[in-house]
Amino acid sequence: MTRRTTGVFEAGDRVQLTDVKNRKHTIVLEPGKSFFTNHGSVLHDDLIGAFEASTVTSTGNMVYLALRPLLTDFVLSMPRGAAVVYPKDAAAIVGFADIFPGATVVEAGVGSGALTCSLLRAVGDDGHVHSYERRVDFAAVATKNVTNFFGELPSKWSLTVGDLQDELVKHEPSSVDRVVLDMLAPWECIAAAAHALRPGGVLIAYVATTTQMSRTIEDLRLDKRWTDPEGQELIQRPWHVEGLAVRPNHRMQGHTGFLVQCRRLAPNTVLPPRRIRPAKGVQPEAEVLVSLVEEEND
Repeated sequence: MTRRTTGVFEAGDRVQLTDVKNRKHTIVLEPGKSFFTNHGSVLHDDLIGAFEASTVTSTGNMVYLALRPLLTDFVLSMPRGAAVVYPKDAAAIVGFADIFPGATVVEAGVGSGALTCSLLRAVGDDGHVHSYERRVDFAAVATKNVTNFFGELPSKWSLTVGDLQDELVKHEPSSVDRVVLDMLAPWECIAAAAHALRPGGVLIAYVATTTQMSRTIEDLRLDKRWTDPEGQELIQRPWHVEGLAVRPNHRMQGHTGFLVQCRRLAPNTVLPPRRIRPAKGVQPEAEVLVSLVEEEND
């Protein structure tokens, strides 16, 4: 499961070829094989034994830069059963949920396996990711994508086809460090997540709409077993930089989803009430009541 650190391409490596127009092609190196393009063919044998980040020229004189694809590249080009969690959001989930080496993480649903790859790398060889998916076809796509990225089916990953609400209660209480929910109705799994998460464990939900975010946050508050949840949106805006032409790109990844984050309270712990400072000019409740009574009497 340890990713190769050598800077030399070997047979079986996944290689991304980028041409002068920034078009990308991904191949898996096999001795004796060729990669065919509109600009001629590239021999795999010309890449095997070559340094990463070197160039190769096709028989049609097209020059390609050869690199091992990053996880970002793999996610954006992988076959999809469901919409993928974009790299900017996957990185935020790993960071904000504080996924650490050796952690036990529960993920639902698995979708196409994009977020699963990030979680598996973050937990390291001593951690474990338990993924749950309701749909058999999505689970099959995710299994293939995860296997392709790591080169084998990770031993630290278990994928269960079923409903998280039914499956998560089978975990020992307080046996999970992190719960990551990527589903339509994460509020339905709050009780199951509270059962499995240890005190201080992090729950993070990835949702697409404001109504989903609002419902998740309000239900977490009503459950009273969590710290006050926070919601946020992450927007990535690339820039065009060429000489004096420095400006935002015309195209950007705008809204992809919202993140809701909170932590599990210890048993029998009552969260102190939130103290919100009223806006200027807002009357205290007692003064408001007095004003209403005076208006009725008039």
